[in-house]
Amino acid sequence: MQSRPFTYLFSITYYGARYKGWAPQPNQPTVQRKLEKVIRHVIGHEDFSLIGASRTDSGVSCISGFVQLFLREEVEMNSLLPQFNKYLPQDIQLNSVCGVSADFNLIQSVQKKTYRYYFSNSASFHPFASAFLVNIKEDLKWESMKEACHLFVGKHNFKGFCKPSENKTDYIREVLSADIFDSNEHLGQFFPEKIFYFEIAGTGFLHHQVRMMMSAIWQIGKGEMYLSEISARFESPEKVEKLPPAPPNGLVLWETVLGI
Repeated sequence: MQSRPFTYLFSITYYGARYKGWAPQPNQPTVQRKLEKVIRHVIGHEDFSLIGASRTDSGVSCISGFVQLFLREEVEMNSLLPQFNKYLPQDIQLNSVCGVSADFNLIQSVQKKTYRYYFSNSASFHPFASAFLVNIKEDLKWESMKEACHLFVGKHNFKGFCKPSENKTDYIREVLSADIFDSNEHLGQFFPEKIFYFEIAGTGFLHHQVRMMMSAIWQIGKGEMYLSEISARFESPEKVEKLPPAPPNGLVLWETVLGI
């Protein structure tokens, strides 16, 4: 029987630059730890637990995520929402809250996640823009990059595009869509005139998967990797050289879709 039967679902947005990811780490600032500290202060006790729908990496941001809070006693959570945001730092915001049933499982309810990775291809790049995107100075073969995106779509073994774990045996993931688009989200004097984003949607992702896919796409665009190497990584991930992940600052969890 659930020891904390009252549970609440929050939607959340955060800018990840100051945090070592979502999940708690010893002596490190993380988004979950900051949330726990504020919730403890507002409700006045420690008898709660929470989980997130996504364990984003260090430096990765989130536009649309979810958090599930478990409590032993029922509270009027809508009235507490402004208090949470009052004490949270400006780079974390809880957007909405609703009560859900005790048997609601946030992790299993995630149907789709969409990530965007923002980058530019500019000869001159202002340092202030590096907070939100990564600049690739080399000439890029855009058609090859878009073709690489399309090769990722479908169910594949992504062990060659992630950071493997000793405890993980299943590396099959399904990519629903992947492509490169022009961006108009970042405007201002410090940003390049042309900004792009790699958008990928899937049912779930592995550790560093999106960042390594972005890295592979750039290598293909610069002529440092052949398109055929993508299939080779799917078929024989142990036989290929490890990919460096793209920097975290360009990556945003753009949308999380739940089946409620």
